[in-house]
Amino acid sequence: MITRLLVANRGEIARRVFRTCRSLGISTVAVFADPDADAPHVAEADLAVRLRGARPADTYLAADRILEACRASGADAVHPGYGFLSENAAFAQAVLAAGLTWVGPPPAAIEAMGTKITAKRLMEEAGVPVLPSLDLTAPAEFPLLVKASAGGGGRGMRIVREARELAREVESARREAESAFGDPAVFAEPLLERARHVEVQVLADTHGSVWALGERECSVQRRHQKVVEECPSPGISPELRERLCEAAVRAARTIGYVGAGTVEFLVKGDRVAFLEMNTRLQVEHPVTELVYGVDLVRLQLEVAEGAALPPVPPDPSGHAVEVRLYAEDGEYLPQSGVLRRFEIGGDVRVDSGVESGSVVSPYYDPMLAKVIAHGSSRAAAVRKLVAALRGARLHGLTTNRDLLLKILTNPAFVAGDTHTGFLAPGGPVGCDALAPGGPVGADAAEPADELPALAAALALAAANRRRAGVLAGLPSGWRNVRSQPRRAGFAGTEVVYDPLPGGVVTISAEPHRVVLERDGVRHTFEIAQYDEGGTVYVDHPGGHAELTPVPRLPEPVERVAPGSLLAPMPGSVLRVEVAAGDRVTKGQSVLVLEAMKMEHRIAAPADGVVSGVHVEKGQQVDAGAVLAIIQEGDQ
Repeated sequence: MITRLLVANRGEIARRVFRTCRSLGISTVAVFADPDADAPHVAEADLAVRLRGARPADTYLAADRILEACRASGADAVHPGYGFLSENAAFAQAVLAAGLTWVGPPPAAIEAMGTKITAKRLMEEAGVPVLPSLDLTAPAEFPLLVKASAGGGGRGMRIVREARELAREVESARREAESAFGDPAVFAEPLLERARHVEVQVLADTHGSVWALGERECSVQRRHQKVVEECPSPGISPELRERLCEAAVRAARTIGYVGAGTVEFLVKGDRVAFLEMNTRLQVEHPVTELVYGVDLVRLQLEVAEGAALPPVPPDPSGHAVEVRLYAEDGEYLPQSGVLRRFEIGGDVRVDSGVESGSVVSPYYDPMLAKVIAHGSSRAAAVRKLVAALRGARLHGLTTNRDLLLKILTNPAFVAGDTHTGFLAPGGPVGCDALAPGGPVGADAAEPADELPALAAALALAAANRRRAGVLAGLPSGWRNVRSQPRRAGFAGTEVVYDPLPGGVVTISAEPHRVVLERDGVRHTFEIAQYDEGGTVYVDHPGGHAELTPVPRLPEPVERVAPGSLLAPMPGSVLRVEVAAGDRVTKGQSVLVLEAMKMEHRIAAPADGVVSGVHVEKGQQVDAGAVLAIIQEGDQ
């Protein structure tokens, strides 16, 4: 019997495992790196052990330190979560050798699926359909996909469409694979474009039972990382579902699998091709839990204790959709800093690693939470999810919420027409999906664009009166004789709020809440500003707005030279590819930053000449730092 469980992970998955442990009466142990000292998962555990350091290699990836934490805390079992050491066969063996219970598959099964190259060979021998591997030195066809053999999550993965790109992309994939997984091995497969990414949840015990709990659709991805997942897939027929489940069970039996795992496939028409087997719990496991009415973590723990699964799995009911909420901007660049407010309501499940006031570190993945909705139909689940995202209070960091809403309300997604190119340029959403515009998915009953700014202006005026040291009882901006209307300037817009535009009436205006009526319809706005002069956050039933006040008398600011390339995030300079005096073309790679476990290529914005390079390889830079300067044109 497991009495005290250590979760060798952090954030959302640690909290998820702790939740089940509490329901079972199992004591919990958290481990944490220095940046996570005040993280929610640390506070929620019964015991917590500090892994001094910040980098994953020194903390969450340090197997010896995890085992020492087990000894120090008296833990008798280890759950690896996902990522980090979850698919490390040597770590699993070390846990077992220490006399602890390993909540995961046998080390031999992890080893068998530990590299995609070996996994493909095993699956092909077992009769599971696979894509052919291509010769990296002279591939027979393009486009192709270069993939890291030892990992997943989109890291070490590159699309190559032309032979001249091959060497550069292979080298980039190798560097990223070695940084993320400690193994630079990569291989290539034909790129099966416009295919669905479909995976089957399997669960096996030590008594010979193997369940296949249906399939999940994970086709909507950016940078090969999943963004939206659902169960069941809207594009899989009952006959194809049976084929997928049979192949997944065959894969699990072939390697003697025990515990929860996932077998992933590409599906295009009737063609099915094995991608990989994840020998762990998946990030998207909640959609399966909601549809099948199970707690997969509980089943993992029971199987690890030697329990037998029931003869047959439960029947599915309804539909579930999950979105991954990331701290990232419209270019998919990760964001770090203080998350001022994090509140998501509605009839949804929220699995998060953060709360209001949490600090999002540049050292780890920028996912804030998973938001999951279950309904009697796909449309019902999507509607709940859209309502929850629109009503969420997310302040302090830029997130991908607008992108998620655009996806969920896109006609192609609503019709179930999804594939792995959904977010690629030219796809149904495309990379221009976050272009400025009105409220996402707004209908005629929702506020016009000017109302949030009017509400913000009225709230700021009310806050100023509340802070007034003298004559605080006078109305804001009172004059014996009005000389001009009162205006408020925000970056990109200016509004006149006294008098209000025709048809708009103020019902109430307080520093944190404004009610406006327009053409007989009342709209309520919640207002938040955390620093005087800082961003104003406006939330309302139709959406949200972030407004940056323009000061009437701005302070002088330090300016950068024209053509400066600025660091979009804190990170480390991985490689500098140009020197002062070099001529560059628009889109050419100038240097590469590494941040949040990903490579980010900084490209020239236009044709020109490099007039200066201000960083060197290995240098740590802050967001906004000048990296290089490109003088446009011929110099």
